[in-house]
Amino acid sequence: MSPSQDRIIIFDTTLRDGEQSPGASLNLDEKLTIARQLARLNVDIIEAGFPYASPGDFEAVQKIAEIVGVEGGPTICGLARATRKDIETAAEALKPAVNKRIHTFIATSDIHLEYKLKKTRSEVIAIAEEMVAHAKSLVDDIEFSPEDAGRSDPEFLYQVLERAIAAGATTINIPDTVGYTTPHEFGALIRGIKENVPNIDRAIISVHGHNDLGLAVANFLEAVKNGARQLECTINGIGERAGNAALEELVMALHVRRQYFNPFLGRPAESEEPLTQIDTRQIYKTSRLVSNLTGMLVQPNKAIVGANAFAHESGIHQDGVLKNKLTYEIMEAQTIGLTDNQIVLGKLSGRHAFASRLKELGFDLGENELNKAFLKFKAIADKKREITDWDLESIVNNEIQQPPELFRLELVQVSCGDRSRPTATVTLRTPSGEELTDAAIGTGPVDAVYKAINRVVNVPNQLIEFSVQSVTAGIDALGEVTIRLKYGDRIFSGHAANTDIIVASAHAYVNAMNRLYAWLETQGQEQGEAIASVAGS
Repeated sequence: MSPSQDRIIIFDTTLRDGEQSPGASLNLDEKLTIARQLARLNVDIIEAGFPYASPGDFEAVQKIAEIVGVEGGPTICGLARATRKDIETAAEALKPAVNKRIHTFIATSDIHLEYKLKKTRSEVIAIAEEMVAHAKSLVDDIEFSPEDAGRSDPEFLYQVLERAIAAGATTINIPDTVGYTTPHEFGALIRGIKENVPNIDRAIISVHGHNDLGLAVANFLEAVKNGARQLECTINGIGERAGNAALEELVMALHVRRQYFNPFLGRPAESEEPLTQIDTRQIYKTSRLVSNLTGMLVQPNKAIVGANAFAHESGIHQDGVLKNKLTYEIMEAQTIGLTDNQIVLGKLSGRHAFASRLKELGFDLGENELNKAFLKFKAIADKKREITDWDLESIVNNEIQQPPELFRLELVQVSCGDRSRPTATVTLRTPSGEELTDAAIGTGPVDAVYKAINRVVNVPNQLIEFSVQSVTAGIDALGEVTIRLKYGDRIFSGHAANTDIIVASAHAYVNAMNRLYAWLETQGQEQGEAIASVAGS
């Protein structure tokens, strides 16, 4: 990609920085599911993780590089500190990708140098130069970030960037690490870099920022006006603390206001050519998927993808919209893939029609996955007369991310009410094939179900998150349940969808327990013996 290009590169870091949101930890299957959807969204670059951080992160980056980083797919990027081991580990994880990038970083603000790195400015310059050169010897596409650039001395920053580019960096990323700058300041920072780094024409200027003051998207748009050509963002704006700049807000701002932004990219103001290569019709689907898998609900008034983003309750607004949508809507809901949920299939629909519709929705399932999804579709169609595209997507997303079926839920039954004690009875088939039944009393029906399941499985854990989302409107809507369990310092998630949220909750809990149980089985003979009695009891 040429540094002088007249479009904006979208660098998605949902799987790396977004996963740093408290409680948003994802397992390998979930990361692959999101990565596939990001490829459908047509992002330019997927920052898949931090390979040196853990064996799990290494495996996730490697698998995404292999499965998603194919010919014609996005560039796959791995993060690395400016150390040889980090960089070499990232290069190894990225090997399967056709297009690969190493993103290395070191702090440049005086406060970071003094308290975190305990190094001088000259030492930091030397490290940046040496490590960028080392990364360049392993991979052609190198991104360098001066961490906390927003609070760094500009003159020192220019020196670091010049040396990093000279050493082989093809992208220079300017992070507002703590979300401190204002749009005017951030724009001036980018402009200063363009004017004062002699070899800046050899690299693309990128920006990365956090939303601590609610200014991340505004900062990025100002950066675009001053020469930034890559935006690092996340789906739904998730990320540590107050999150990152939201991909959907950036992309749609550039889409809706392209006549305003065109001249800043050297285009005629009237040009209708998109400023990014994002398939905007995939935005809503991607938002829902990330929300479901992370368990982080999207607030109703969230820009672009919130439930109220295209809703009108005011009588004056409703009247205007009915006469002409342009009176109160600056974009069409269909642009982001939000349709009227047209009915596409019912309980009499066959397997071929089901498979054909899934292909139209962008799902390419293997024979085994298709069979499982079709059986779930039939079961839901018996209970829910009208099956929508959103229902189909929920069915598929839940089926293709299921863990190995060690314990299987055979029955769940609850009794509750305002004058009775919530009681649940569950029957599980154990890994040995035996059916076990138990019952429990809880503070509510879901709590009772979970206590009953725990009595059967008998593996200690802590429930740290429980969330329910409705897939569509209506009394018979599918309820999607996401739960997270904690065992030691590890987190295991479970997902399920059903028209009955108690049943969905039970399935989600068993899914998470299966992931926990499968992990315990891999942890050595001692732990294996500790739980063997459950499998054969």
